[in-house]
Amino acid sequence: MRTLIIGGGLSGLALAEMLEARGQDYLLLEARARFGGRIKIEHHDGVGFDMGPAWFWPGQPRLLALTERLGLEKFDQFSDGALTFEDENGRVQRDRGFASMQGSWRLKDGLGALTQGLVDRLPAARLRLNAHVTQLALTAKGATAVTEGGETFTANQLVLALPPRLAAEIGYTPALPADAIHALKSVPTWMAGQAKAMAIYDRPFWREAGLSGDAMSRFGPMVEVHDASPAHGGPYALFGFIGVPPENRGEETILRQHLISQLGRLFGAAAENPVALYIKDWAIDPHTASASDRKPIYAHPTYAMPQSMVGVWDGKLHLAGTEVAPQFGGYLEGALEAAENVLSTLDS
Repeated sequence: MRTLIIGGGLSGLALAEMLEARGQDYLLLEARARFGGRIKIEHHDGVGFDMGPAWFWPGQPRLLALTERLGLEKFDQFSDGALTFEDENGRVQRDRGFASMQGSWRLKDGLGALTQGLVDRLPAARLRLNAHVTQLALTAKGATAVTEGGETFTANQLVLALPPRLAAEIGYTPALPADAIHALKSVPTWMAGQAKAMAIYDRPFWREAGLSGDAMSRFGPMVEVHDASPAHGGPYALFGFIGVPPENRGEETILRQHLISQLGRLFGAAAENPVALYIKDWAIDPHTASASDRKPIYAHPTYAMPQSMVGVWDGKLHLAGTEVAPQFGGYLEGALEAAENVLSTLDS
């Protein structure tokens, strides 16, 4: 095998499609039982709701081109109406500003349509789920990957299309240089410490009340809320980023009660009766976050390829994923940028 890709998120899938288009030999291994990585969808009444990233923007040409090539439909984030603000004492005010995500785009059926579109373009024989790689070894024939289940795969070159901190947890023979391991552990995993709540409703009562669905809170548990409804029709939804630290949100029953109460304060009694309430805590997802990722990120990190990883293992080990994209690191566009960049470093 020429290339083994480890990680079936957007970057790994995009790289696989590039190799497929070139007619090159490759295999993609994904630890989860699904593809998509941090792109995750909850389906309700036939509609997909994003539990990971939800937006992309003008000025991100790779992502726009990919959605168009896959025939996917983008639409504007709903932003009409008043903003809601909750102060540190739980007092609610209206019309404190404009919707913060105005001008951003979402995808019909969620961003999962993007990764599924890539999966549908790849031969099933090139894709493996439930293949968690725990050991890598450099050999005379190339490089070998061993999964948690004991399967072994050998390739000329390896691409780790996963967060650098998770790459640091893999066992390497021979060991990577100490500065390389340190560099991998030092790269914050984008959004890994976050948790997201999605409340589904039969009608958009907040819109009927002249509210955008945007809310900012200093009281919590959600610090930021947005309308997550589809472009047309229902079911309708509000989603929020949970600001409670990971160590304090482990009891989901209590967290749900606080989420419902806050939705009621922000948007009225109708908000206290969602038909469904989904929660995704990325900080406890072992295929996304390391223990170091449970510390909050207060600013967008400066991402790039760690120089100590360039050319390691005789140039047979490569990194992809949004955290190594120098221009759009941390964004979906960065995942595609990283896939493009690593393609240029692989053996032709």
